[in-house]
This record gives sequence, structure tokens and C-alpha cells, in this order.
Amino acid sequence: MIFDLHCHTDCSDGSLSPQALVLRAKEKGVSVLSITDHDTIAGLQMAEVAAAEVGLTLIPGIEFSSQWARGGIHIVGLNICTESELLQDAITAQTLSREQRSIQIAEKLSKLGIENSLEAAREYAGGAVLARPHFAQHLIANGYAKDMNMAFKKYLGQGKPADVKYQWPEMKQVIGWIKGAGGCAVLAHPAKYELTRTKLCQLVREFAELGGDGIEVISGIQAKPMTDDLVRIANQFNLYASCGSDFHQPNQPWQELGSFGPLPEKAKPIWQLMGFDLTMQSNMQ
Repeated sequence: MIFDLHCHTDCSDGSLSPQALVLRAKEKGVSVLSITDHDTIAGLQMAEVAAAEVGLTLIPGIEFSSQWARGGIHIVGLNICTESELLQDAITAQTLSREQRSIQIAEKLSKLGIENSLEAAREYAGGAVLARPHFAQHLIANGYAKDMNMAFKKYLGQGKPADVKYQWPEMKQVIGWIKGAGGCAVLAHPAKYELTRTKLCQLVREFAELGGDGIEVISGIQAKPMTDDLVRIANQFNLYASCGSDFHQPNQPWQELGSFGPLPEKAKPIWQLMGFDLTMQSNMQ
């Protein structure tokens, strides 16, 4: 079985509709899928219908933006109760925060001579949660960047001219939202924060102490030594292991649905915590 517990639709910063993403996951051999859009669950109902039609198990999920040591981190909530009032309040708060951050991004782009970026980003979002890729689409369409990577490297990435150091909620609050909604809190793609191993262990330690349940030991295609080390870190702090593609769009093979390798045998799969059959193994192909 293949578990892919981190991916995105066009309800946040992905390119596929919830229905299209579910169909692609099925085609790629995924058995258990969690859609984890940024700060929204808007696509889950549509995905549930599509998953039932094709015989794919869907775990309701979300990815919250959070803050640690002056840097942004992401925390995935798996197996959440979508009707939770606490969850709904959290989503509302995050949506307002994203709107405020988007205004600041647009102001910075305007100072660089790039006008109407907020209006354009909203149009590209089409009602979805506003995110930096929507600004990137505006930059690409108007010739300021040739592709998404260039837009981030030149304008929107960390330390770039339109980067906004927004103060997201602390880990404790986000973990509380997820646990309060009956879900499992998972530290997303820990290797992507460009921390030293000492700092990474400090982050994971604090995450565990605050009630976090697991970390993503696999995020898309990555080197086996990295996976093995993340498993060691997870086990060191008695955390479960999760895996996901972090899929956003079809033309990124390193983040293709279900394309990553299996969890190492020493990992404790997060789906055990969610009540799946303990004999299930990740990505047995």
C-alpha cells in the first residue's frame, strides 16, 4: 500500500482540483491519501466524493503555517474533525493573517515597480487561500520571472525583496488547534528548513514536548541517508513517522504523488496512531 499524507489542490497553492488530484493519486497507485491544503479544508468535501467513487481512502488533513525561533515552519494536521468549531476558528484566523501578509507583499512589489499584484494574485487564486505562488503567477505573466522557481529566487523567497517576515502563531497554538480537532500533529518536511542538525533536533524536541505526534521523515524524492537520519531523530524523541509527496503540480517529478520510497523498518508509521491495521506497510510496491 502507498500512503501519501501531504499534498495540495487548487484550493490553496496547488494546480489541480480536488477531484483531479484524487484521480491522479489513484492512477499513481496511492491507496491512502491526505489532502493538506494550506490553512483551509475547502477541497475536502469534493475530494471525499471523488475518493469514494474510485475506491481510495481519504484522510482529512490541513497544513498550518506556524512560527519557531523567528522562522516559519509548517505543521500538518491528519485525521482532523472538519466540523470542529476550534478548527473553523483557526482557519478563519489564518485566512485573515494570509490576507494581511498578501497586502504587505503587494506593497513591497509596488515599491519595485510591479503594480496591481494583489488584485492579480486574488484573480489567480480564484477564491482559494491567497499564497505566494499566486503572486508568482503574476510575475511570470508580466515577464518579471520566467518560471515559479525564478519568481521565488528573485522576489518572493526568504530574504528576497518581496519577502514578508510575517508573525504566524506559535507551535503550541497550532498543535493545540490540531489536537483539539481530534487530529495528529505532524512536523512537515523538517529537512527543508535549512537548519543545522543541532537546531533541527532542538525544533523536534520542542515539537514533541508541546504535544506533537510525528514528523515527515519522507517528503517527496530525497536521499536515503536523509530519510534514515530523520527516522533516528523521530525515534529519539518518541515520535511517529509520516510520509508524503508535498505534491503541488504535475510537472514536478520530485514531488509526484506516491513516488517516494518506503518508510524504513525502524520507523513507527503515523497511521498506527490513526488506528489503521498495524500490519500495513508504507509504499509496499
